[in-house]
Amino acid sequence: MAEPRTPGADEIRALVRRIVDATLEGGSAGTLGSASAPSARGADQAPAPAGDGRVRVAIGTDHGGWQLKDVIKKQLTEAGYAVHDCGTNGPEAVDYPDIALAVARLVAEGTCRWGIILDGAGIGSAMVANKVPGVRAANCHDLSSARNSREHNHANVLTLGARFLGEGLTLEVVKVWLGTPWGPGRHADRVAKITDVERTYSTAAPGGRAG
Repeated sequence: MAEPRTPGADEIRALVRRIVDATLEGGSAGTLGSASAPSARGADQAPAPAGDGRVRVAIGTDHGGWQLKDVIKKQLTEAGYAVHDCGTNGPEAVDYPDIALAVARLVAEGTCRWGIILDGAGIGSAMVANKVPGVRAANCHDLSSARNSREHNHANVLTLGARFLGEGLTLEVVKVWLGTPWGPGRHADRVAKITDVERTYSTAAPGGRAG
């Protein structure tokens, strides 16, 4: 896999600002949300939909969740989403950081509006994805954490532990996560503080330490 290009400080600041300031409208909880293009409100800031107007979702997994990935992908496609599959597609071992980075970059750059990543526990993939400026990845294990991560924390990437979640619960978590809109008011204010931290360390000296 080719080494990702390291963006400059100006690119990072612009990317973070665009992703975090975007106003994206979801559907009601319990549905798969809106799989169509964003409304005029905030449309200039929202990630671009597919050419046919469907919302793009990036999905990827390591070898521990490839079968479950296919089940989620089928549900998303049937619900009207355009799915960008980042692999893997078999039991051969792959490194979860590679997959998580591929999904996170698609969300951060605006190619996909949402991202879903699976590995054994979902924890490692969340750690990787959250290193990408503009990404807020949440490792969710039930409906409450899925709903909270969206309403309170404005998550744009969902990570799942394939070893810990059965197929039925996984599909429900995805449904609730996509169907819960970002919360305004105090939730947005607190997410802005997360962004402030990210901006501080995104413009820090090499090695992640503030200069």
